[in-house]
Amino acid sequence: MAHLNSKRDKLIARVRRISGQIAGVERALEADVDCADVLQQVASARGAINGLMDEIIEEHLREHVAKAGLSEKARSQGADELISILRIYSKK
Repeated sequence: MAHLNSKRDKLIARVRRISGQIAGVERALEADVDCADVLQQVASARGAINGLMDEIIEEHLREHVAKAGLSEKARSQGADELISILRIYSKK
């Protein structure tokens, strides 16, 4: 995952914002906020998590599937890893 090091600070900042959004959902529930407002907060947090996932998927594809010079074995392994994760991610 060394290739993520160049984006580490940006990714960590995203994770911290997501953490803040989740904490906001918790506070809203504790404060008995209107359900429509809570749903909006949950939807926003989900969107943020999806955006984080998209960015990491893109990096994985670039480094472990599409990068010039990778062996067929490495490409296949990178693709298989991503397929496995996407199957888990798509289960609801």
